[in-house]
Formats: sequence, structure tokens, C-alpha cells
Amino acid sequence: MNLPAAGTAPLWVQTLKVSTAEQTHALGAALAEVLRAGDLLVLTGELGAGKTTFTQGLGEGLGVREGIISPTFVLVRIHPNLPDGPRPGGPDLVHVDAYRLGSASEIDDIDLENTLDSSVTVVEWGRDRVEHLSESRLEVELHRSIGGAAAAQAAGGSAAPGGSATPDAEVVLDFGAEDDDEPRTIIIRGFGPRWADQPVLKQASEGTP
Repeated sequence: MNLPAAGTAPLWVQTLKVSTAEQTHALGAALAEVLRAGDLLVLTGELGAGKTTFTQGLGEGLGVREGIISPTFVLVRIHPNLPDGPRPGGPDLVHVDAYRLGSASEIDDIDLENTLDSSVTVVEWGRDRVEHLSESRLEVELHRSIGGAAAAQAAGGSAAPGGSATPDAEVVLDFGAEDDDEPRTIIIRGFGPRWADQPVLKQASEGTP
């Protein structure tokens, strides 16, 4: 299989705004409705950007076992599908934190290939580490309004497709550890034949998840 290179341009980019943690959760749940076994998501965002809240929404939408937290200290957590949940017989959720993994070869060492085809796999900090696992992926990038894209732009960072900013090497993204109700920008990029068509995700309105 000839997999796309890490730098391959996305087929499409969707930018959404959320105002609350509840809306971040709801957006994850909405995205879960179009996910199926074998899908790979690469999740990027500093502390407090909403990665865990978003993944909790994915888990709710997929109907997997509750208790999704950051997998930082164990690298991988598997949340099995619930027979009495909203999607009985659906895929499990495999939640990975690749922050401490320095290369694609270290990703291979944790044997994600064993669960990839039967699960939805979400990899935090997976950019430039997991692209070789699948010919298709979704990249989900979360920015807080303070310290995220806006700060990068103010510091002279370059704009990436869909309105996100790519900060220069010297820019520090000053995110707090709390996932509060600060407004966020969520950028979703689709890569590969699985995502030739863009999933329809509606903009969350103020006060409505």
C-alpha cells in the first residue's frame, strides 16, 4: 500500500468555533456519527485546548465505556464498545498519547496495527508519527483563543489552510491546564480516500451544544 506522505495536502479543511467545553464535547459526539472501524484521528492541542473533552464526546457518540481521560502515563487506553450503548456492535475506541514517543518506529513498538482495523484510533500528538499506519486520516487541531492561533498570528506565525496558524519555533503557546469555557477554534482536515467527501458538521451556536 502506498501511503500518503506526512506533508501531503489535505483534501479539505473545515474550521469550527465553539464557546464552551460542552460544545467541544458535542462536536466530538457529532463527528463520531460518521466514524467507523479502521478510522484514524490525529489530535493536536496543548494543555487545556480541549483534547480530552473532544475525545470524551467521540466516546459518547461511539457508545464505548466511559472513563476517558488523558492516557499520558500509560500511552494507550482501550475503551470497548458497550452492547447496551447507542451503537451496539460498533468499534472500540483506542486512545493514544504519543507525546513521549519520538518517532514512527516507537509508534510501531506499541502495536497499534493489532487494533487499527477493528477500532477508531485517536492519537494525541500523533502528527509526523502515525501517518504510515493508514492511507486515510482525520487531523483535528484545537486552539484556545488565548495562546493559540491568535497568539501565533500576533507573534508572526504563518497561516495554515483553514485559518489555523503555524507558530514560529520561538512562539510559546501559553495554554492553561484547565479545560474551561474559553472559546476555541477546531480545525479538521481530511486526508486519503476514506475522506474524499467531507463529513457534515454544523457550527455550534452560542449556548447550544
